[in-house]
Amino acid sequence: MEKFTEDQTGSFCSYLSEGCRFCQQGAKMVLFVTGLCPKSCFYCPLSDERRGKDLIFANERPVKSDEDLLKEARLMDALGTGITGGEPLLKVERVLYYIRLLKSSFGKEHHIHLYTSMAPDRETLEKLAETGLDEIRFHPPQVVWGEIRHSPYADALKNAKTLGMETGIEIPSLEGAEKVAAFAEEMGIFLNLNELEFSDNNSDALLEKGFSLESDTSCAASGSYKYAEKAFQACKQVHFCSSTYKDAVQLRKRFQRIAKNTAREFDEITEDGTLIYGVIDGGSQKLAEEILRDIEVPDELFEVKKGKIEIAWWVLEDLKDGLKEELEPLGTRLFIIERHPFEDGLLVEMIPL
Repeated sequence: MEKFTEDQTGSFCSYLSEGCRFCQQGAKMVLFVTGLCPKSCFYCPLSDERRGKDLIFANERPVKSDEDLLKEARLMDALGTGITGGEPLLKVERVLYYIRLLKSSFGKEHHIHLYTSMAPDRETLEKLAETGLDEIRFHPPQVVWGEIRHSPYADALKNAKTLGMETGIEIPSLEGAEKVAAFAEEMGIFLNLNELEFSDNNSDALLEKGFSLESDTSCAASGSYKYAEKAFQACKQVHFCSSTYKDAVQLRKRFQRIAKNTAREFDEITEDGTLIYGVIDGGSQKLAEEILRDIEVPDELFEVKKGKIEIAWWVLEDLKDGLKEELEPLGTRLFIIERHPFEDGLLVEMIPL
């Protein structure tokens, strides 16, 4: 057996592609180029907001212009980008455009990898390679895993490899993964296995297939890990990415990078990369601002926004009794919130004062 490393999240690997190394640092921006897809994989976790819709997102930011994309990359000091969907190659000209944009804006060293469930022809792969795509990961559906050597994916993988792109297969860790692993070994390419996860959109399908949750505190599907262990015996270049790893390492580190660049003077950055601050909401905003200025709260410790004032949580905690007495009769609410480090980021917790 090949030497491998394992961590406390249950992930293990004998090889990490360049794209995975950047993901491990939380340094890869996720560029979602379309929610359209010709496949209907039962395990697809895509949300209703995106599934079947031709939308573009950079991380969680909707992309309406080039500047939206570039701004998100700068906010997180992205060292690379992972292009995903839906099926990105349904919008191949869009993909090529964004590769050019990212390379011209951040340099050739900005690493770009792409996921596809298609088996593109050589002409398409040549365009991707010439434009600067560094790495491509093929996602063949489970129904072809047993005959993948005789499928169109075999030629697509060979062509991608000969064109100089780092080439691999990325699939969920399911029954039959060891067959794909043996094929990957023959081809001399890497294999990424993702632990199967329950989501709001695939849970019914997974239950119908006989899967259950690993535990009450995990969204991982029970038994997915064992298929990865079996596949590992057949291939020298394998990476098993656990459900816990995605949240505890990749996502957390990406949040930390974004928070470091976006946090205001008064935002507290948590170990998870979320932001904590206080809010004076509604009522007489003019009076609230006057009170803060009268007691000489430094300008850098609060920000006046439409309908609310955001403020250092520890300052709000100290002032809450006096503020409540003067402002609550006018309809003002005081609370401390924790949220993801994006514009209008997901609310993690709200504590009324």
